[in-house]
Amino acid sequence: MSSIQLWTLIFIFLSFAVYIGIAWRSRVKETAGFYVAGQGIPTVANGAAVAADWMSAASFISMAGLIAFLGYDGAIYLMGWTGGYVLLALLLAPYLRKWGKFTVPEFVGDRYSELVRTIAAGAAILISFTYVVGQMRGGGIVFSRFLNMPVAGGVAVAAAIIFTYAVLGGMKGITWTQVAQYTVLIVAYLIPAFAIAQTITGFPIPQVSFGSILAELNALSIEFGLSSYTEPFTERPRIDVFMVAMSLMIGTAGLPHVIIRFYTTKSVRGARYSAFWALFFIALLYTTAPAVGAFAKFNILEGVGGTEVTELPGWIDSWEATGLVSVAEGVETVESISNDPDEGADLTVDNDILVLANPEIAGLPAPVVGLVAAGGMAAAMSTAAGLLLVISSSASHDFYFRRIKKGHASESEKLLVGRLAMAGAVLIAVLGGINPPAFVAQVVAFAFGLGAASFFPTIVLGIFWKRCNAVGAAVGMSVGLAFTALYMIWSLYLSPGSTLLDISPEGIGTIGALVNFVVTIVVSKATTPPPAELMELIEDIRYPAKQRRVTPSEAAQRAKREGGDP
Repeated sequence: MSSIQLWTLIFIFLSFAVYIGIAWRSRVKETAGFYVAGQGIPTVANGAAVAADWMSAASFISMAGLIAFLGYDGAIYLMGWTGGYVLLALLLAPYLRKWGKFTVPEFVGDRYSELVRTIAAGAAILISFTYVVGQMRGGGIVFSRFLNMPVAGGVAVAAAIIFTYAVLGGMKGITWTQVAQYTVLIVAYLIPAFAIAQTITGFPIPQVSFGSILAELNALSIEFGLSSYTEPFTERPRIDVFMVAMSLMIGTAGLPHVIIRFYTTKSVRGARYSAFWALFFIALLYTTAPAVGAFAKFNILEGVGGTEVTELPGWIDSWEATGLVSVAEGVETVESISNDPDEGADLTVDNDILVLANPEIAGLPAPVVGLVAAGGMAAAMSTAAGLLLVISSSASHDFYFRRIKKGHASESEKLLVGRLAMAGAVLIAVLGGINPPAFVAQVVAFAFGLGAASFFPTIVLGIFWKRCNAVGAAVGMSVGLAFTALYMIWSLYLSPGSTLLDISPEGIGTIGALVNFVVTIVVSKATTPPPAELMELIEDIRYPAKQRRVTPSEAAQRAKREGGDP
């Protein structure tokens, strides 16, 4: 066992022990604790949990790699994912928290109808499955490289650990586990970034110092057959840059596993401040990612470019064994480098390895490499747990409890169904993680596009347009989601690489959202408006600080319990 593997085992074992311990101490026996942590999570802690939930393997493992090879155009991931949180904090979080339901489909069901709730629950499951595939893949990559396991075996081990603590503690356990995971991932991300910045530039603040190497990086990129690092729109058309950034932005504001986090706070005010703290915690990593990408690419081009194959550094051999780095057959000297195996470059480097390999490439000590591996696992596991809970809650609460049992099921029965749904979700996610459709960050971008095309228009219109009705919401959500999903399937599988108007499958969610908005508005205008009492309630919801009125369904349920009139 190498020193890198030993330190990886130490850090992963210690962090996993902490996660399982937190889940055991936070285990729950009631649905309020399982789904929304009893709505008792402090604001700062919830902000850290939101950050960990959202900063998935895509942010930790894959995003800096995409920035390294996309250069300027890679800023779409920074702008889209962080900009979405502004929309979330201003447009959605306080209003949904005031409504006070467990899941987004439950809000949609109360606002519109049971049919719309069912459509929303199906959309939540589809989006979450797409998203969780990327997390499983990220965990498999960590285990594959650092513990000499096949990627498939690594995916299975990661899934087993995630399932254990998610089932034990539900949202309460997941929340406090995610606070610990955020601590691990941010420390693991920042320490090597500071060390590499000091080594390359002589100044240890990467957010500031990486600018000093960009001119040299541009020259190296061109020398080895790559586009200039800082020149815009060289890797993606201008229209697609806009579409992807917008899709990621509104997709962030519509993702069910993120929205549900704002139900766990103690108050509406706490929901808004959770969004603020989440932005702060996210910014620590996202302002560092461009530097990590630039340093990684600089080290690769300077250290590997022009080198004879027999003299390539040891990290090439280590990662080549995973299949994520490859040297073309018959090549004697590396003269061209790419992240796309179809381009036929001398050296092909997968986007998803750059952050994990960066400490090795820079020659940092083994403990730092092991810490980064543990951080990558923390990022993948934190988001996967939240996604599995969305799948569980949608299956058990929105399908089983509401549609099959018609509201009549015991607490233990609902928890059992939720845990069984989570187990089934894990098995399917493992299969997707072994055979993902694209890089980790791209798979996650597909999930954001599906969220943009389905949830975002439906929720925004549900809050800010009283005239929006159940028929319009049902048709709009179905058409927007179907259009976006079919375009992705066509571009990825039926006609690989094909696009319309230069819009990639990562950016089609923007068009899907527009389709949803237009169809919902047109159909709502052409059909019967919602009841007057519901429109009055919606007006009331727009002022989060006011006390929320009771919905008609809640009044009827309360009257039934108390034996009186609604």
